[in-house]
Amino acid sequence: MVECITQERSKQSSFLTKFESTFLAGDVRFRGIGTVTEGIGMLEKFERYPLTFGPTHIEKLERLGAHLGGRVELYAKREDCNSGLAFGGNKLRKLEYIVPDAIASNADTLVSIGGVQSNHTRMVAAVAAKIGMKCRLVQESWVPHEDAVYDRVGNILLSRIMGADVEMVDQGFDIGIRESWEAAIADVKAKGGKPYAIPAGASVHKYGGLGYVGFAEEVRAQEKELGFAFDYIVVCTVTGSTHAGMLVGFANDGRERRVIGIDASFTPAQTKAQVLAIARNTAELVELGREIVEDDVVLIEDYAYPAYGVPSQETKEAIRLCARLEGMITDPVYEGKSMQGMVELVKKDYFPAGSKILYAHLGGAPAINGYAYTFRNG
Repeated sequence: MVECITQERSKQSSFLTKFESTFLAGDVRFRGIGTVTEGIGMLEKFERYPLTFGPTHIEKLERLGAHLGGRVELYAKREDCNSGLAFGGNKLRKLEYIVPDAIASNADTLVSIGGVQSNHTRMVAAVAAKIGMKCRLVQESWVPHEDAVYDRVGNILLSRIMGADVEMVDQGFDIGIRESWEAAIADVKAKGGKPYAIPAGASVHKYGGLGYVGFAEEVRAQEKELGFAFDYIVVCTVTGSTHAGMLVGFANDGRERRVIGIDASFTPAQTKAQVLAIARNTAELVELGREIVEDDVVLIEDYAYPAYGVPSQETKEAIRLCARLEGMITDPVYEGKSMQGMVELVKKDYFPAGSKILYAHLGGAPAINGYAYTFRNG
């Protein structure tokens, strides 16, 4: 797989000249906590198409930490503020390592899938617009949620504005490969198009885990400027490649089991297996030099209820708490549940006193528009 990348470098270069990124190829230095620029060593041999501004800001959640008793220090790495492309988010880190392959394939249409309020499909639509490709999106009914405007606001609205061909499919939640997505790929081909397939969350794509290996490398560089290392990293886990990439990236310094995944899928066995499979593939790609085992995947299963995409009362309270103490918006599908998980774990003394905890804010705020009635009174 790595050999294929090397063989296609000249081919990719010619296509990348045509589809040149308007983002800076080098990392941009921002003012703020821990924004140093440093080479991404584990990923040097992989092509990257810049879609983000540069290293994402790390901020201390001072008021939230104090509210929870001050036993631990809470920080957030703001992946939600990583780009000017349609509100940004974690999927852009992944897509930076997938786009070169899409361009080199001579595709003209990106084809992907997600739920109605999928952050991922919004990002695929934005990337397609940015690089001059068409976009075909399958939006399945993954969430049993019936807000009157759920399918007309938020992420799906933005995808439509960006020109994506959106197909609504009445099928329930599953993080696996979907027949509706395969049918969409075949339909693009039948109509004379050249599809490039990007699975849900860009997760089971061969390069889906690379972006968050880069996240770990970036955090290490920021830790040098901060003068300390984070004891734990908290991340929402559903389709799995964000968690898997972090696991591999932090395995390079022995912190793989300090990556604490908060399940939001409500299908934790399937999710954990997918994280493990993606992590193993990614470790092989980056030549980690050690085996990833099942126990390396730390997944907390207690906060995904009552269903994928449906916020519990506790999730809604966590969303309000974070917003009112820090002005940081989390969504009911992903970050609200991981925020609830982190808050509850702090309350339960899961983290030893004095721990420095990094919360990975992956984005997703546009989806909250689909829950307007839920939050009608704040």
